[in-house]
Order: sequence, then structure tokens, then C-alpha cells
Amino acid sequence: MGLTIGVDIGGTKIAAGVVDESGKILETHTVPTPPTAEGIVEAISAAVTGAGKGHQIEAVGIGAAGYVDDKRATVLFAPNIHWRHEPLKDKIEQRVGLPVVVENDANAAAWGEYRFGAGQGHEDVICITLGTGLGGGIIIGNKLRRGRFGVAAEFGHIRVVPDGLLCGCGSQGCWEQYASGRALVRYARQRALATPENAEVLLALGDGTAEGIEGKHVSAAAREGDPVAVDSFRELARWAGAGLADLASLFDPSAFIIGGGVSDEGDLVLDPIRKSFRRWLIGAQWRPHAKVVAAQLGGKAGLVGAADLARQG
Repeated sequence: MGLTIGVDIGGTKIAAGVVDESGKILETHTVPTPPTAEGIVEAISAAVTGAGKGHQIEAVGIGAAGYVDDKRATVLFAPNIHWRHEPLKDKIEQRVGLPVVVENDANAAAWGEYRFGAGQGHEDVICITLGTGLGGGIIIGNKLRRGRFGVAAEFGHIRVVPDGLLCGCGSQGCWEQYASGRALVRYARQRALATPENAEVLLALGDGTAEGIEGKHVSAAAREGDPVAVDSFRELARWAGAGLADLASLFDPSAFIIGGGVSDEGDLVLDPIRKSFRRWLIGAQWRPHAKVVAAQLGGKAGLVGAADLARQG
């Protein structure tokens, strides 16, 4: 199959890109993300049509945040869009006249990294996305593993602390409450409030208050050696690495690929994650260790992955 289009649905924009068989993006078209669920369907169609002009497109892949059924057709539940058993495949196919594949956005990003990024050369990889929340994808034996009902790899909602922090999913103690961009900001605010003398750089980057600290401030302050910012990254890494150790016991991959905005800080966060992973890995001194590596495709992974999944049908 030749050219396909991948679609990434973001909070502020919807991006569609024409992707060739090597994973190269040849053309992109973006439209604003509408506020309504039906408006988003129309916007996806418009983005696909805009990107595909002048190209012979054979299929479309859509990355959607939420639970996608085993047929890759229906969004069973989307947390940020009011989609409940939304027949997205059928609706988009009717509008654009092309075959459509719908996939969870974290799965699509994982597949993109496996095919064209940091996962190349591996048959068994687990991808973790450390963004506002925590997402994931499973590739075992060169295949994307979605589970019987299509909703596997929701790693962010593994309960790691019984009766822990309340999560947006309604449960308590979910992993993403302790290892995510949101968790990083919470750690920094708590520490800055408790010991402001150790957060001078961090506080100066914001409005001078702990409540004004944002993720970008924590990253910038950590690069300057601010004690509170550095310690906040270490706390996030402690939880992230411990979770990877548990996943290693389940899946035994050859590599963990860490993506998402938090991973943009490179070894600032990856080195302590690797240290925590080794600390909590059962039988660590006797068994091979999976590599813990940074994602390579950045924000393009989901679009590229969705396009490639569409190519494969």
C-alpha cells in the first residue's frame, strides 16, 4: 500500500498528515479542535480532505484518546470528548470515501516508535507516555497487543497505592497520579511551599508563589540545578521506574520506550528512571535488563503510527 493519512486529535488542533511507507510525513493539514463531539467528526474529515489534496490516498488512521473496540471502529469511551460508543470509523468513511482504522492514540504512538523510531530492531517493546497523564502501548512478537476487547495497556490506571490519590478516572491510587506531568507539578508545588528557600530559581520563573508553578518552570529550574525542581523529577522517576519493574515482570520486553512531554528532558529524567527500574526489578542481579530509552519521534509518533496501522489494515 502506498500513501496513507494519519490523524492526531489534540486538545486545541486536529492534525492530519500524509505518510509514506518509510514513515516520512509528506504533507500536513491542521484545523482547530471544535468544542462538540459532532464538530470534531466534521473537523477530522476536513483535516483529512485538506491533507490529501493532490495525493493518491489509500486509507486513513485515526488516533483517539480513549477506549477503542476490538474492530478498530468504535470509540467506546473518550475521557475528553463526549464519545460513548461513537461509530467513528463509519462516520469518517462516509465523509471522506476512504477505508478508516481507529486506534487508541497511545497505541498509535507506540506503533510509530516501534516501526520508525526508538523501537526499531526490537521485537518486544513497551511504550510509556509520560504526559499530562500516563499512557502506554504493548508490542510483543512484532505485533501490537490490544487485548480481547481492544482496551489493553491502560497502564496509567494500574492502582499502585491502595486508597491513594483520587484519579480523574474515579479510582484511587492510579499510577499516573504519581508518574506524570501533573504529578511532577504537584511535587514541585508541595516542596516549594514547604521549603521555599530551596526553590528560589523555581519560584522566580513563575509568579513567586507555589501555586503559580507550571511544568515548564520545573523543567527549566531543574536544568539550572534548583534543589526542589531536581528532587521533584527524582520523585517522579522513582515511581516511574518502579512501575517499569512491575511491567518487566509481566511482559519481559527488550526495551521500554519513554515518550511524552516529560521525556523531553532527556537524561535529567531518564537516568533516575533507569536507576529506580534497576532498584525495583525482581532478581535484577541475575536477569537481563530491558533498555530504557527515549522516544525519537516526539509529537509525530501518533500521527505516523496511525497512518502505518491504516496501511496494514
